[in-house]
Amino acid sequence: MRKVLYIFGQLTDADVTRLASLGRRERTPAGTGLIREGGPVETLYIVLDGELTVTQGKERHTIARLSAGEVVGEMSFIDARPPSATVSAATDVVLYAVAKSALQREIEQNVAFAARFYKAIATFLSDRVRKATSVSTGLDADSVDELDDSVLDNVDRAGVRFDDLSRQLLDVRHSRL
Repeated sequence: MRKVLYIFGQLTDADVTRLASLGRRERTPAGTGLIREGGPVETLYIVLDGELTVTQGKERHTIARLSAGEVVGEMSFIDARPPSATVSAATDVVLYAVAKSALQREIEQNVAFAARFYKAIATFLSDRVRKATSVSTGLDADSVDELDDSVLDNVDRAGVRFDDLSRQLLDVRHSRL
């Protein structure tokens, strides 16, 4: 859930509404691959419901399990390099999917949105690096897990934004079942 809080906490309500209009809700059955290690990434995903598995290498060693509020595909969006891991649906999942091309167009057309979006991505990537290096540097795990003050100021609003988006998209799913 932490990633979406970073993103939605940095964006304005109008930004989140615009981001919501750029993408689509997708139901994905368990076992479906979303991102393939070394392959092209054309979509940024936010998990709304269900669980994803992140694996790496030929042996497909599981390195993470992701649930609601997690974002995948962001690193390849930022640096345009192929992903270093494979992401698959561990369970049936509901995803919010934004095509890389649609997001790129919005960033090119809306400089203020671009600045807030990139700051949000940089903030949670920084958090990820701090967590990864905390073991080797001997930092206290609790202090590394604390959110930055600038993020904390917006966590409540970010959570509300994510809950609203999830509810809207999940309500569409349930009304069509």
